[in-house]
Amino acid sequence: MHRTGHLSDVLVYTRTTDYRHDSIPAGRAALRELGEEHGFAVEATEDPSVFTDASLAGRGAVVFLSTSGDVLTPAGREALRRWVTDGGGFMGVHSATCTEYGWPFYGDLLGARFAGHPPFQPGTVVVEDPDHPATRHLPPRWEWHDEWYDFRDNPRDRPGVRVLATADEAAYEGGTMGPDHPVAWCRDSGTGRSFYTALGHAPTAYTDPTFRTHLLGALRWTTA
Repeated sequence: MHRTGHLSDVLVYTRTTDYRHDSIPAGRAALRELGEEHGFAVEATEDPSVFTDASLAGRGAVVFLSTSGDVLTPAGREALRRWVTDGGGFMGVHSATCTEYGWPFYGDLLGARFAGHPPFQPGTVVVEDPDHPATRHLPPRWEWHDEWYDFRDNPRDRPGVRVLATADEAAYEGGTMGPDHPVAWCRDSGTGRSFYTALGHAPTAYTDPTFRTHLLGALRWTTA
């Protein structure tokens, strides 16, 4: 079992073969700074060859930070699958749901697939689970600017998914999921754990202390 119970070594993967977010450098910097502040190492890469059994062994968590398109080799997919099902902690951020559309395991791991989004705009995050480390610091209604992602299916319909926060579609224009619009959730995956947040489009998100605490809490949960 790979889950360590503490954040020791985090792999941040940012490869894109489709749309590339301008916020990726800011996201990498934020995770490195969180590591420096809280005592865990961060390796950031876009090299798919890092996904091997040997390289993943002992990692505290793997983060797909605004990845897009097909970003892994067939061997890399199998290595990541084995690592997660054997206890690895996985976190997807923002366009991680726009990644590896043809790989069913990855879709199950994340819990939803990206469908589209309206323009970047202010909106409101509604905290559904105030006890989770990623959301316990948030107010019940958190005003935030982002791309409010819509998903092909509601992750709440998948077994084991714990929805942590939703978007209030009445607070912005262009939402298509209705009154139940999850934006952050988690689940157990085999003996491992996965977490996803749809937030994090803009570079400014990663300098925001509230959003950084959201990411840190998620990382801690994936390894607990």
